[in-house]
Amino acid sequence: MSDNYTLTAMQKEVDQYIQQFKSGYFTPLAQMARLTEEVGELAREVNHYYGQKQKKLSEVPNTVEEELGDILFVTMIMANSLDVDLTEVFEKNMAKFNHRDHNRFERKDEKQE
Repeated sequence: MSDNYTLTAMQKEVDQYIQQFKSGYFTPLAQMARLTEEVGELAREVNHYYGQKQKKLSEVPNTVEEELGDILFVTMIMANSLDVDLTEVFEKNMAKFNHRDHNRFERKDEKQE
């Protein structure tokens, strides 16, 4: 994968992948169910790696990275099917967080008095 990937390029690549199948995009509700399933799988992996619940020897070894990748992929599928530009959404969210949470947390560059 190139370091030059953008959200726009990734959404386009996901769309090209989905368009090769007759079924195309699933309904928003089916996509939400899939996203929920993937988030649950991420929670399970986080619990295995950072929590108290150890993985069973019979369980398939997945990684947090793999599950985050699945969530990203399914998020892009859902965004594409709903005509959501994730770059635009990201820019709006960052503006919101930078404004709303500007003074919420102590910054590393602030001097302690």
